[in-house]
Amino acid sequence: MVLIPAGPTTSAFYMDRYEVTNAQYRKFVQATGHRQPLYRNDFAYNQASQPVVGVSWHDATAYAKWAGKRLPTEAEWEFAARGGLVDKNFSWGDDESLARDYANYRGTGGKDRWDQSTAPVGSFKPNGYDLYDVAGNAQEWCQEDKDRHVLRGGAWYDGTYGLRVSFRDPYPLPDGRDSYGFRCVSGWE
Repeated sequence: MVLIPAGPTTSAFYMDRYEVTNAQYRKFVQATGHRQPLYRNDFAYNQASQPVVGVSWHDATAYAKWAGKRLPTEAEWEFAARGGLVDKNFSWGDDESLARDYANYRGTGGKDRWDQSTAPVGSFKPNGYDLYDVAGNAQEWCQEDKDRHVLRGGAWYDGTYGLRVSFRDPYPLPDGRDSYGFRCVSGWE
């Protein structure tokens, strides 16, 4: 975990450096008997070092509780994703041409060689707080917001618009899909 300093609307907290992986989630399933992710048998998403996908908000919340953590609030997620930058479009700044160095998203080029699935966590450069994959790869569940479950961060199939730090999906499918993952935090907002 990485210590994220206090921000304008958040207290200091710890956040997972990487999205929760298939290997980590399997330990949770084995220990608790919780349901498997929807894409557990699909080779494209099932490698140990890839982020777990196909998890619902309830699955992510159950894992976080089991791990002694919780899901981030939207404010925490966005502040951490910015990596110390202020008023920038992306987690690395405003230069969209650098996206292939920082994110797995639609198409390939640069460090991105995954066109049809998530990449192993940590395959791209981290942001200023040393967090990996806050743009692209798997969308990340946040705590409930006004009776809605929200995803942040864009996904492997999104264009660069989805990589923007401000991008949010307030209408996710309830049971998850091949881009729904998460990371956890500890400490209080």
